[in-house]
Amino acid sequence: MKRLYQELIHQHLSTLRQMVFLMGPRQVGKTTVSLESAEVWPKHYYFNWDNPAEKLLFIEGPNAIAKQAGLEELSEDKPILIFDEIHKYGKWKNFLKGFFDLYEKKTKIIVTGSARLNIYKKGGDSLMGRYFYYRIHPLTVAEITSPTLIPNEIREPSPIDPGDWAALLEHGGFPEPFIQRSKAFSKRLRAIRKDQLFKEDIRDGTRIQELGQLEILAELLRKQAAESMDYQSLSKKVGVSIDTIRRWLEVLKSFYYCFSIQPWSKNITRSLIKEPKLYLWDWSLVDEEGHRNENLVASHLLKATHFWSDRGLGEYGLYYLRTKDKIETDFLVTKDKKPWFLVEVKTKAKGLSPALYHFQKETAAPHAFQVAFDLPFVNKNCFEEKGPILVPAQTLLSQLV
Repeated sequence: MKRLYQELIHQHLSTLRQMVFLMGPRQVGKTTVSLESAEVWPKHYYFNWDNPAEKLLFIEGPNAIAKQAGLEELSEDKPILIFDEIHKYGKWKNFLKGFFDLYEKKTKIIVTGSARLNIYKKGGDSLMGRYFYYRIHPLTVAEITSPTLIPNEIREPSPIDPGDWAALLEHGGFPEPFIQRSKAFSKRLRAIRKDQLFKEDIRDGTRIQELGQLEILAELLRKQAAESMDYQSLSKKVGVSIDTIRRWLEVLKSFYYCFSIQPWSKNITRSLIKEPKLYLWDWSLVDEEGHRNENLVASHLLKATHFWSDRGLGEYGLYYLRTKDKIETDFLVTKDKKPWFLVEVKTKAKGLSPALYHFQKETAAPHAFQVAFDLPFVNKNCFEEKGPILVPAQTLLSQLV
């Protein structure tokens, strides 16, 4: 199926000299996106660190890869070179810097990785100015209904096929389970992904030895998705210190098991700085319907803020809101550090939450939406409305990314 990222990557390769970094979880489609983006070029070459023969080429150095790709020969066209899972190579940053500096004018480069490639931001970045990164997310309503780039952020609403909507809710947004739509297939794939996460990625990429306890933490997080973090409770249940829980959470986030959003506090009277709320990258793992629906919306909003930021449309952020009086709204999206729109998630349509009125006044956000999952799609641009309004989840989500 066509992914929105293909057009984005093609646009980058056509206009920019920098390397493309594709970051995201396993099985989200990074390799497929990179290959399909490169196939429209006259030539492309694929190198995977997990392939023993190609691993030797990486170790030999840039000249060995260049020779394999024919970069030493006169050519009318620049080939696309794809380096997959190269972050597993201990010297990957030096390799890419050396390769790019030598062959920038002869090729275009795509780099992919499951574990976060942006770890080099900690401290000096030897690759500064040589790359732009794009964060690949699971499928969402807008990408399914209209996988094309638009010049701004908000799309016109477009209806999603009922079967696609049901599959998105039940099987999540990772491409293969969404396409297969089989409970048995989804369960088997989840088991494989879990084994890969703990028995390969985390085992090989960290110094954590207590993998059994880390799995217990991951299971607890699955059951507590869409809730505020209670580090003390998790510490007691897992049997490790609070500091260890915090470190392990960062590891699980770095390997795309979960993500967190922080509370927004600016310009809100009597605001209370609370712990972050946590969500899973695969919302189909969440059992409770209301929490799963909230997780799905959180994933859509995170994808939108990442995508808009990665395109250079502005600086976007995702937060939640809560006061000392326990007045709460699920999400606030900011644009260039200013509140833009509020979102409250409900499984069933009901009266508008008073918190939406409260927080729209406090934040001066132009839009406030209460989305309901039981409302049918309405072909109306909800961003034309200013005050708090009840909207179908399908309508709002189709207008994002």
